[in-house]
Amino acid sequence: MQQLSAEAEKTLPISPMIVGDLEAPDEINLAEKIQSLEKSILGHFERFAGEVDKQLASIRNTESVNQQLFDSLHAELLKYRDNFLHESLQKPFIHDLVYLYDHLNGLCDQLSTAAQEKGKRSRVSQWRDNLENAIHSLVEILHRFEVHEIEPRERVDRACHRVINFEPADFPEEDGTIVMRVKRGFVWRGKLIRPEEVIAKRYG
Repeated sequence: MQQLSAEAEKTLPISPMIVGDLEAPDEINLAEKIQSLEKSILGHFERFAGEVDKQLASIRNTESVNQQLFDSLHAELLKYRDNFLHESLQKPFIHDLVYLYDHLNGLCDQLSTAAQEKGKRSRVSQWRDNLENAIHSLVEILHRFEVHEIEPRERVDRACHRVINFEPADFPEEDGTIVMRVKRGFVWRGKLIRPEEVIAKRYG
C-alpha cells in the first residue's frame, strides 16, 4: 500500500491550491462591472428624471393655458348672461318705472298747486307729502337697478338733453343756457335711458 501511494504521488503533479490568488482577478473584474452598471443605470435614471421634469413643465404650461381659456370663456358667458338679463328683462321694466316716475311727478305738481290754494294744513297738502314720499321710494328702487338721474347742468349737452322750447337770449354767451328742467333724464348702467327735457336760451 505504501508503495502504491508513493507511486501515485510521483505521477500526480504538485498543484498548490492558492484559492485567493486565483479568484482575485475575477473579483476585481466583477466590481468594475458593477460600478459600470451602476453608472449606466444612474445616467439612464437622470435622463429619465429630466424627461419627466420636462413633461411635467409642459403639462403645467398646458394646464395654465387651458385655465386661462376657461376663465376667459367663463367671463364671456357671464357677460352674455348679464347683458341678456339686463337688456331683455330689466330694460322694459326700468322704462315702465321711469314713466311711472313721470306720472307721479305730474300728479305731485298738481297737488302742490292745489295745496297752495287751500293752505298748508289742508288734506290736499297731506296727499302731496305722501306722494312725495312715494316718489322718493321709487327713486331708491331705480337706484337699486343702477338707474340714476342726469346731474343738473348749466348748459345744454346734446348727448343727454332734449330742448323742448327756447327762450330768447340777450347776449351771445347765454346761448345754450338751461332755464328750466321740465322732465328729468335717466342713465342706466352708463347708457342713456331717457334724455332730460329742458327749456334753454337761444341767441338770435
